[in-house]
Amino acid sequence: MGPILGVDLGSKRIGLAISDSGASIAFPAGNLESRGRAQDIKTLTAMIRERGVSRVVVGLPIHLTGRASSGSEAARKFADELARTTGLPVDLLDERWTTRAADLSLDESKRGRKQRRQAVDSVAATLLLRTYLERRTHSPQEDSG
Repeated sequence: MGPILGVDLGSKRIGLAISDSGASIAFPAGNLESRGRAQDIKTLTAMIRERGVSRVVVGLPIHLTGRASSGSEAARKFADELARTTGLPVDLLDERWTTRAADLSLDESKRGRKQRRQAVDSVAATLLLRTYLERRTHSPQEDSG
C-alpha cells in the first residue's frame, strides 16, 4: 500500500490532501489552481507519480437532499479520466459536509479572508480523505464510487 490522495474539486482551486504510506492519517497537501481539466489531470498525474500514490479519492458534490448536484457529473468525468491516465483506482466519496466542516473549523482560526479562502479547499480535501480512511478501516470491503 502507498499514500492515498484526496481531491476536492473546485472551479478555481483543487484542494489536495495526502495520507501517510500506511493510509491511516490524512494531511493537507495544499491547493492546485485549476487550469482546465486536461492540465489539472497532467499536474495531478505528475504529483501522483512523484509521491508514490496508490489510490485517489475524489469528492462527489451532492445536495443535502441526496440528489446529484451540477458538479456531480464533472467530478465523475474527472475521476474517470484520472483513473484512465494514471492506471490507479479512483473512488468517489460524498462530500456534502466537508466544505461546510472546513469553513467551521477555519471560523475558529485567526486567518485573514484571503488565507481562509485558500485554506478551505485543502482542509476540505483533508476532511474528505480522513472520512474515506476511517470508512476503509471500519469496512475495508466497501469502497465508494
